[in-house]
Amino acid sequence: MNLPGEVKNIQGRIVKGISGFYYVSDQDGRVHECKARGKFRKEKMTPMVGDIVEFVELEGYSSIEQILPRRNFLLRPAVANVDSMLLVISAGKPAPDLFLCDKLLIQAGCAGIKPVVVINKSDENTAGIDRLANQYCGYYDTFVVSARTGAGIEALKKMISGLCVCFAGQSAVGKSSIINAIDPDFEQETGGLSKKTDRGKHTTRQAELLYVPAIHGYVVDTPGFSMYEIEGMQKNEISAHYPELQKFAGNCRFTSCLHDREPDCAVKDAVEAGEINKERYDRYLRIIHSLKER
Repeated sequence: MNLPGEVKNIQGRIVKGISGFYYVSDQDGRVHECKARGKFRKEKMTPMVGDIVEFVELEGYSSIEQILPRRNFLLRPAVANVDSMLLVISAGKPAPDLFLCDKLLIQAGCAGIKPVVVINKSDENTAGIDRLANQYCGYYDTFVVSARTGAGIEALKKMISGLCVCFAGQSAVGKSSIINAIDPDFEQETGGLSKKTDRGKHTTRQAELLYVPAIHGYVVDTPGFSMYEIEGMQKNEISAHYPELQKFAGNCRFTSCLHDREPDCAVKDAVEAGEINKERYDRYLRIIHSLKER
């Protein structure tokens, strides 16, 4: 409550940050250029894109007074309060990096963010779609779309309506193109492929919340990932982020089973029986073998 003569606190969401300035969108959609109070530096808390904040309009500038508690946050990309992470992989070029996709699924799980798998460029390679979808469908919401033809876009738009979602994945898989397909008036810059390497060119330079009227929500389009390292995790924590492994893990002989070399492992039996996708299981082993013993 503000008394007469007091400066009114306004609530909003940080949509962009550049060189110490934070751009905050209020509930009416107006964007205010703000500086953060020095107390945040003393508290070792840096405002992040996505933060819900309270700010005041002073003479000549606006000041962020309070950062409301974060529901979740990511460091790569640096963004807070994300409802869902959309992991985009390509059915065409560039060749899908499923090892990266699996690591990002773990990252989303650790952050408490709902992951969604989006298979784009379905018009380029219809033969490869089933191989990709079979690895994730049934355990994660999975959408098969084509940003170029519009196939599957309406279903994806309905799912993310009213949310703040983060797009993640390799460069040139079509993250920006999907945003443009969701809202044709948006015109987010898109990147092509380097002809020499079939790798994507980076066109998105920094994390920024983009309001998309067609879904009445925000999306975060960020630089493409070339790799993501799982930091601070132990081997026995990884399987918790594989729902298809958890389905069988309770039947393993050992409660501490890593589903690797242990005898009487129900997960390995399920892989042999075709009940768990072997490609994804092999990448799980690659991940746990890459972690040092702690």
